[in-house]
Amino acid sequence: MLRNLIVWLRMIKFSHSVFALPFAIMMLFLAGRDGRPGFPGWGKLGLIVWCMVWARAAAMTFNRIADILFDARNPRTAARALPTGQITRLQAYVFLYLCALLFVAGTYLFWRPIALSSEGPRWFGYGNVWPLIMALPVLLFICLYSYTKRFTWASHFWLGASLMCAPMGAWVAVSPPAGPVIAAPPLILGAAVLFWTAGFDIIYACQDIEIDRRDGLYSIPAQLGLSTALWISRTCHSLAVTFLLILALLTNLGLIYLIAVVTTALLLIVEHLLVRQGRMSRIKIAFGTLNGLVSLLLAAAAVCDIML
Repeated sequence: MLRNLIVWLRMIKFSHSVFALPFAIMMLFLAGRDGRPGFPGWGKLGLIVWCMVWARAAAMTFNRIADILFDARNPRTAARALPTGQITRLQAYVFLYLCALLFVAGTYLFWRPIALSSEGPRWFGYGNVWPLIMALPVLLFICLYSYTKRFTWASHFWLGASLMCAPMGAWVAVSPPAGPVIAAPPLILGAAVLFWTAGFDIIYACQDIEIDRRDGLYSIPAQLGLSTALWISRTCHSLAVTFLLILALLTNLGLIYLIAVVTTALLLIVEHLLVRQGRMSRIKIAFGTLNGLVSLLLAAAAVCDIML
């Protein structure tokens, strides 16, 4: 049982939830109460986490189904669960639809409550229909990323835009109906997440340059070469830090958050030093460990600033 659970968690890269979820929680506190910073309550926090987990699981499962043939041809990914038959395609499709259903159910609870009886306690229900309205478009957008590498080198930015949905979706889920549906803070943080994600995804794609060229896939490293790709990644990360600083000015985040932004810039510099001149043997540290620290650090600092 435990072994099967581990196989499923590895298929959806559950550990990579650390990239998007902290930014959703950070924006939850920035949206706060009707668009004003603060803690909006445990119910909304629980629903945000619920929706994030199932939306991400659906997108990753769709990605694994869409890329099964490419994964089987790539030595780095050939041992994944679907190419090796540890999980069948039918099982993956059933799991995909279940995840999508659970995500949509979570968005519904931002709008309508559920009750044990006609006179019993009411759970959730905040009168906010926007998460339900946006549920299917968001699912389609984050799933379609799986096909972008087949026709455009901008696939890295599509992935960034998919993670951008985390803070923007959190704002839409928490701010209305009393607060604005969209505002500058989620757009600015969303832009930071977009460029940060695109930057580290370009680095990640550098290890598959020859495979992508062989299979006709459009990654920036395969199309433009290693050196140019790394410079584009550095530019993306510079823009990400710039947007993080703009967010501080826009939302009056204080010293704790600013220290976290400076630390983030240093961590990104270390990331690029690790992979300079194509040192792909260090990519796991650069991709996973450092970027995980970035998201956790920024979210923790912002929440501390808001609550203090």
